[in-house]
Amino acid sequence: MRVLVSLLALSASMIAAVARAEDPPPTPPPAQVAALAGCWKGEGTVMGKPVTIALSAKSIVGGAMMLVEAESAAKADPADTYAAHLLFGGRTTKAGEPAAIVGLWADSFGGDGASQGAGRVTADGFEVGYPYGEAAFVNRWARAGDHLSWSIVMRGAGGKEQGFASYELVRAGCG
Repeated sequence: MRVLVSLLALSASMIAAVARAEDPPPTPPPAQVAALAGCWKGEGTVMGKPVTIALSAKSIVGGAMMLVEAESAAKADPADTYAAHLLFGGRTTKAGEPAAIVGLWADSFGGDGASQGAGRVTADGFEVGYPYGEAAFVNRWARAGDHLSWSIVMRGAGGKEQGFASYELVRAGCG
């Protein structure tokens, strides 16, 4: 019986190894997304309300995805806090097309606030749009050295954009 169990376990591990060898390698996040790695602190506004913000970004799942953790607090009321968990990955594109990005937004509003988005690299960074009902929240990221800009606009069904949030951050030490 032990021999049979050992042979079954060996067969299963060989099948798994062959399956992994046949899978194409994942498309990693584009360099513009990977450039977020590290910690960032700054200020901004959300719906006109001044806030402080801190980001922590790191490569996860063997380099196939980037995880960004965001935490903010209203300057007028530090107990008014918000947290978001953003996940970015690369998507395979055809030659000559800009690098594609898949995103997942999850935040302190729970499951009702979660959204899967899609985006692309841009001349100075990248953008990802997350659908919410008839609108989309488009996140635009741009990094220059130790400076990071992140803006969020709400794009209505007709394509008209309205500012929602804007942040200016600088690289910070990770604690």
